[in-house]
Amino acid sequence: MENIRNFCIIAHIDHGKSTLADRLLERTNTVTKQEMQAQVLDDMDLERERGITIKSHAIQMDYVLDGKKYVLNLIDTPGHVDFSYEVSRSIAACEGALLVVDATQGIQAQTISNLYQAINHDLEIIPVMNKMDMPNAMPEEVEDEIIELLGCKREDIIRASGKTGEGVDDILRAIVEKIPHPVGDPKAPLQCLIFDSVFNSFRGIIAYFKVVNGSINTGDLVKFVATGKEYDADEIGVLRLDFEPRKTLETGDVGYIISGIKTSREVKVGDTITHVERPCENAIAGFEEVKPMVFAGIYPISTDDYEDLRASIEKLQLNDASLTFQPESSLALGFGFRCGFLGLLHMEIIQERLDREFNQSVITTVPNVPYKAITRKGEVVEVHTPSALPEPTVIDHVEEPYIKAQVITKSEYIGPIMTLCLNKRGTLIRQTYIAADRVELEYEMPLAEIVFDFYDKLKSISRGYASFDYQPLEYRPSNLAKMDILLNGEKVDALSTLTFFDNAVGIGRKMCAKLKDLIPRQQFDVAIQAAIGAKIIARETIKAVRKDVTAKCYGGDVSRKRKLLEKQKEGKKRMKQIGNVEVPQKAFLAVLKLDE
Repeated sequence: MENIRNFCIIAHIDHGKSTLADRLLERTNTVTKQEMQAQVLDDMDLERERGITIKSHAIQMDYVLDGKKYVLNLIDTPGHVDFSYEVSRSIAACEGALLVVDATQGIQAQTISNLYQAINHDLEIIPVMNKMDMPNAMPEEVEDEIIELLGCKREDIIRASGKTGEGVDDILRAIVEKIPHPVGDPKAPLQCLIFDSVFNSFRGIIAYFKVVNGSINTGDLVKFVATGKEYDADEIGVLRLDFEPRKTLETGDVGYIISGIKTSREVKVGDTITHVERPCENAIAGFEEVKPMVFAGIYPISTDDYEDLRASIEKLQLNDASLTFQPESSLALGFGFRCGFLGLLHMEIIQERLDREFNQSVITTVPNVPYKAITRKGEVVEVHTPSALPEPTVIDHVEEPYIKAQVITKSEYIGPIMTLCLNKRGTLIRQTYIAADRVELEYEMPLAEIVFDFYDKLKSISRGYASFDYQPLEYRPSNLAKMDILLNGEKVDALSTLTFFDNAVGIGRKMCAKLKDLIPRQQFDVAIQAAIGAKIIARETIKAVRKDVTAKCYGGDVSRKRKLLEKQKEGKKRMKQIGNVEVPQKAFLAVLKLDE
């Protein structure tokens, strides 16, 4: 146990965590030259295409320092705000963290929020300044920012480059010398913390865990405390580039267990594994439950695929514990699931993964956030879908979730960013200068306002320089309205939204105009209306596709033409009564991008 070090790498998105992890793996000879590729730990196609880390990845390295052999367990973590739950899980399994800051960009919003998470778990922090090989690096200024943030000494900051390998030896030495070894009692009853799990179609569910107390052997009869289920530990081992079986795992080790578990509900991230014969007294505490921020309906395109979709989402949930789902049905779309995501990027990634990994084509409804409706009797109703909102006559008031948003930007972009936040109903709480030309703005604003396009707009206003992070606050009363979209008088429940009352007319007009472009023309006129209750606030009409029935009349009495037109009009009227309008998948997605 003295020679084990468990650490993670935390940083803002695109500050070079994965590349730095590559150099560590190379230097410790964990990965051979043949196996080496860029971002070796990002094994998902999506991660490579987008250049972001989505999953945290664990890997074990051997390192020799001063003739003594050490085992280093590295967990690489994502940097995007939507995957902060992955970071919290990694932090729970570590004793130290490398805080990586880009020497060309300085401290960003996620750097600060991930750092606070690590400090709350009492992790030892090693500051690393990455990308020192870049011509536009600003080492002195960035060092000043790190000292301001951490209160460390200038000589504690390691200058490194993930590309050239500069400073990697210093990092490995600092990990061994500064990060404490795991603390635990090898003779106590077994206690293991599950921090991740994956689904393997041949071997069932594989759980990743850290041994906190005691030891575990292959073949032991173990119990998962939260579910109460018992299993044989068919195979245990450590996580190298592939799984590496071992006979025993001791206190402080990080490894995996395969025990033939087939159903995803039996493995919960944050659960404790113990022995059946000599169980531990209580489960490991301090693991936070995930709180979804954005809800959307996911429906199969064909209703026959409902069960396949359920199985696919269950398998995805194993690999991504921050995804929550429950069955629901819609008049327009049939049976599907109400899913909870941590943000819009998370939702996009889940959709992509369902398509690529499970071959599921799905329709996604307009995302929204959870509201609370307080009735006149004082009852609190949780509202996840617009259709679940009680009648206006019953409601006393509606409350919506607020967040504390941190924006870090260059001082030249303060004006446009403040305008954006004010338009999104934000209230400025604090403005702090981190450096001469870098400022941190703190806002309180409704979560619903940042769900759609806030992040994209922020990036375009600041030319990519602003970084953004948020933490949930409490629910506050708000003036909300439920807006329905009607096609020929029929409600399309999948397009209904809950919106701030003052913005409703503008949003209604934009939605109607957008749908007019996207819904194909029919043989009859189609009226698209946006309504709040019985009041129509916007309308567009899609004109019918017409055939010129008077073409064969050349000359003669006008009453002949009129007779043909009247006959056509009757047919159109009859068609309108029995005809139904198909809403294409593009229309559901277009509502998300109303401003384009």
